[in-house]
Amino acid sequence: MMQKLAVVALGGNALLRDTETGTIEEQERNTTDTLENLVHLINDGYNLVITHGNGPQVGNILMRNDAGETLYNISPMPLDICVADSQGGIGYMIERMMRNVLNKHGIDKNIISVISMVTVDPNDTAFQNPTKRIGKIYNETDANQLNELKGWQFKPSPKHQGGWQRVVPSPAPIDILNKEIIENMVREGNIVIAAGGGGIPVYLDEEKNVRTVDAVIDKDMTSALLASTIHADEFYILTDVPFIYKDFGLPSQKKLEFLDYAETIQYLNNGTFGEGSMAPKIKACLKFIEEGGLKSVITEATKLEDKSYGSKITMNYDNQKLAE
Repeated sequence: MMQKLAVVALGGNALLRDTETGTIEEQERNTTDTLENLVHLINDGYNLVITHGNGPQVGNILMRNDAGETLYNISPMPLDICVADSQGGIGYMIERMMRNVLNKHGIDKNIISVISMVTVDPNDTAFQNPTKRIGKIYNETDANQLNELKGWQFKPSPKHQGGWQRVVPSPAPIDILNKEIIENMVREGNIVIAAGGGGIPVYLDEEKNVRTVDAVIDKDMTSALLASTIHADEFYILTDVPFIYKDFGLPSQKKLEFLDYAETIQYLNNGTFGEGSMAPKIKACLKFIEEGGLKSVITEATKLEDKSYGSKITMNYDNQKLAE
């Protein structure tokens, strides 16, 4: 009998908390705590692909870019290299922490990190309206100078009054390069870490050569695409809440545990989910179901041990069956 295959997307909270400074000790501790919860899936016979965010980390890499150029005249690296750097560093950290977790539980598995390129359409309309904020906060004068010097685009920072932050496009992912290798490795029982930070955005030119673009792909949409592409059975997004909630934070708040595709679409269209928080995750889960996935789950990592964990989205559902 073929083992079930799950793609597990680690949210930013899994690696670095908002209240922390980002030391490697903090990140390693958080990563270990999160990965401990994946042991339950492994013991249940799942093969795993792990994806992850890179927001704080790639932001720090970009700031080191700026500091190196300003203080020491070191040539800054483009965004695609910075994303690749973050994939390598975070992938290594997850791999090392996972090896230690598996060793603790007496589980013998190979783990490998894959630097992942993801194709996008260079004519995607997202390139006409950059929305993804990256890097440090600048004052208006510096932002204008960088716009003239490097062509960077800026928007006011919602969290820093008077501050400006660079914005880049966030195009839709089209394909995962090396998808066949990733699927082969995971179906052989290896744990694969891939598509970190949404993947390195690239496109193929007319001669099929790989070209780069300055962009950041939504990590959950890339994770959903990867899950579909490698024919995963289930797709998990681990976040900082155990369930999806209708009207989150309002007196009418209600936990939504079992949802089918049609009602989730209706909730989404009605604006039930926050556009800057839960809605993108819901859209990623729906995309996986559209492409034939059996079940999407949004939950907190610590809830994976509980068989009734999290909010589950399916094409059609049977509450009793899902609860078993």
